[in-house]
Amino acid sequence: MHRIVVLLTVWLLCAPVQAFAAEDLLEFDGLTTIDFILESATNRNLIAGGVVVIGNRDGILYSTARGRLNANENAPPLNDRTLFDIASLTKVFATTPAVMKLLEEGRISLMDPLTRWFPEFEGTGREDITILNLLTHTSGLDDTSFNNEATLSAAIQKAAFRKNGKIPGSSFKYADINFILLGELVRRVTGTTLDTFCREQIYGPLEMHSTTFLPGPEFATTIAPTQNASHTLVSGVVQDENARRLGGIAGHAGLFSSASDLARFSRLLLRGGTLDGRHIFSERVVAQMTAPYFYGNGAIVRGLGWDIESPFSAPRGSFFSEMSFGHTGYSGSSVWIDPQRDLFVILLTIRLDYRDTRQFNRLRSDISTLAAAAFWPSGRGRLRSDHDLLKP
Repeated sequence: MHRIVVLLTVWLLCAPVQAFAAEDLLEFDGLTTIDFILESATNRNLIAGGVVVIGNRDGILYSTARGRLNANENAPPLNDRTLFDIASLTKVFATTPAVMKLLEEGRISLMDPLTRWFPEFEGTGREDITILNLLTHTSGLDDTSFNNEATLSAAIQKAAFRKNGKIPGSSFKYADINFILLGELVRRVTGTTLDTFCREQIYGPLEMHSTTFLPGPEFATTIAPTQNASHTLVSGVVQDENARRLGGIAGHAGLFSSASDLARFSRLLLRGGTLDGRHIFSERVVAQMTAPYFYGNGAIVRGLGWDIESPFSAPRGSFFSEMSFGHTGYSGSSVWIDPQRDLFVILLTIRLDYRDTRQFNRLRSDISTLAAAAFWPSGRGRLRSDHDLLKP
């Protein structure tokens, strides 16, 4: 076994762009290999460090971490409670759940025209856009960069009058503007900002105490840095420029969270909307949120907010089922959840290389493939206690 580990280490360090075939991954002990893949990605400066957590509906099956909060050798090691800027995971851990709460309460409908809540779109030729279109990225709206003086109102006006010939519902095009609008929808329906609504209705009841927009000073010593436009690592400031210009609270990005908190939410979904006696969603709403919506003759499959099968599905790996769903974040985060396998895998990293997307997606894919290989069927894994989590 030691010889295999040594050979594997050499292989990883010498072949940075070599993807693993599924059958090759299975030749090694899955959990050891995950550790070495994470270590190798750190050694190659793909990431400065990262956390992997694997679990099922009952708890954590495996967790590991590499790296520290900063370059100081005495800096605290990363662990499952380290806060990361989770970038576009905001879409599925904040905005989508908030919208689904409103849907469950009957305050909105998926088929509500956008103009019901956004009169700014009246007379623009976009009256056919629905909330469903926003959730599935089929609105036909294009992204745009905001200037330094941008306000949310200005961003909405810019989106409303930007020319685009796509018919709503006809095709998939991933665009942050869809979720910027959905985040504002929550405020217009409830009179409460997205961050407050999520904290009161979701994070508080679920005891996700490390999940927040605009992390305060109490989190200063636990936040992993992200790389800004100047290639400098900074902590506690949202990386996404549009989210930053909107004040750090937006429907598409801005949320900070830890692997342990994301694991609780993943378990909530695997358990049909109730966790530890805390009811957040009905089973019907969870099923509706993660049901497949097909586009492009079946080539693109989306849930409500969630990705199922698309060009962004690298974290699905080789062994997650067709019923699985997840999402990625530009900062180096991803989550994939499989109700059929009763399994989820969370990857949070301090991403350094933003040019080689292919290599980073291989990291996501290989870790998910190994997670499924190690713990599906479920009897192949050993449930660890809450006191047996990450080791530095």
